[in-house]
Amino acid sequence: MPLYKYTTTVQAAKTVQEIERILVAHGARSIRIDYGQDGSVEALAFKVITAAGEPGFRLPIDADAVLKILDRQHGNGQIPRRFVNKAQAVRVAWRILRDWVAAQMAIIETTMVSTEEVFLPYLLTPSGKTLYTHLRDHRFQLTEGDE
Repeated sequence: MPLYKYTTTVQAAKTVQEIERILVAHGARSIRIDYGQDGSVEALAFKVITAAGEPGFRLPIDADAVLKILDRQHGNGQIPRRFVNKAQAVRVAWRILRDWVAAQMAIIETTMVSTEEVFLPYLLTPSGKTLYTHLRDHRFQLTEGDE
């Protein structure tokens, strides 16, 4: 099955604005856009008021990973060559993230889960890394100081 949203023509900047609107509608207090060296948006960071305070979260994309999938799917005859390029991978990555954020906000609205619970891997640590990255770098080992 081809990658979700692989045919999108929506520019990344428009999708990022849509994600910003979703976040603001659900209580985001501030939003920061992180750019790569090539000037493309590589992540959105935001703060939201929760019962635990106002934590920051960072939602990155990995366009190179998406491009590898598009290339593989073209090689398998699943998608046309015109969808296999970096710009398309960026568009697809942001559209997927937008839909994921919208779905997460919907489940948060039901009160089945909290904002912190859903976005926990993306929680920014004091070092500026996400919690997931911090744990990955420490081989997912919790130390005395982490508890």
